Amino acid sequence: MLKIAFATSDGTAVDQHFGWCRRFDVYEVGPEGSHLLETRLLEAASDDEQDKIESRLAAVTDCAILNIADIGGTAAAKVVKAKIHPVKVAKGASVSDLLTRYVATLAGTPPPWLRKVLKHSEPQPAGQSWTRNVAAVLKGDPA
Repeated sequence: MLKIAFATSDGTAVDQHFGWCRRFDVYEVGPEGSHLLETRLLEAASDDEQDKIESRLAAVTDCAILNIADIGGTAAAKVVKAKIHPVKVAKGASVSDLLTRYVATLAGTPPPWLRKVLKHSEPQPAGQSWTRNVAAVLKGDPA
């Protein structure tokens, strides 16, 4: 299951710019379906650009995908650095339609960018981190 956020003013359409958004609806989405996990409401955006971006980013930091109507370059870079995949959709795009497409895509053959998101969102088994495996190989131990 992926956590996917939608920048919305009313819960039905993606119609908000990331930096000014005051509501993110977060869904859990998988090949079997989706359900609303929670609605995250924020205070009005600060005039300070850095504070504005950080407050919005903090609201979606646990999500794998962020759907927005628009996003500035600095904010997009910070979202990507936080390992969240930003998806700019047409303003007014239906949340319901987008969820249907995500579910269908996850049930079929996801495109490369989504496979990468899925790979990063899967928890690694205990003791099977990349660092441990490399260290074991360098020592001559089986990974």
